[in-house]
Amino acid sequence: MRRLLGLLTLCASLMAVFPAESLSKEKPPRVPRPEPQLKIVGLNIAPTPYALGNGPLQFSVTVQLPKEVDGSTILEVTSLISSPSKSSLRFLTYRQPIQVPPAVDGETGRSKVSVELAWDGQDHRKQLAGVGMYSYEVRTKLLANGEKGLRTVMVAWPKRGLLEVK
Repeated sequence: MRRLLGLLTLCASLMAVFPAESLSKEKPPRVPRPEPQLKIVGLNIAPTPYALGNGPLQFSVTVQLPKEVDGSTILEVTSLISSPSKSSLRFLTYRQPIQVPPAVDGETGRSKVSVELAWDGQDHRKQLAGVGMYSYEVRTKLLANGEKGLRTVMVAWPKRGLLEVK
């Protein structure tokens, strides 16, 4: 019993002399990440608020492509729609080879592609989602066909938000 009491006293005195903050390393300041060449430049969600049973909820996503894109590159646009409890969720996806429009004389800007995703109001169990606020996250990436299948080449920053389901 005496040894245990002595050990506890020693630990308490060491904690007083060496506070926990001084033992941890400080993280170096982060350098801001450069903005990716692949960007979601437009996101339109209609109709808002969404009423169940009145047709699909449309996600219109406009993606700005990098300056140089290989014709065999695949564009993937995904959206995850989830309830606050994560008990009801739905994953929408679009994956197609990029159709790069021909450049107009003197045009050096980057190409833009529009993609439509539609949510029918059902969750992952094919049941109508409940009324309430849902969060969404739209992501896009470029994929290339490699030796072992598709691999990610470039990822854009996601767009997040809330939508109301009535």
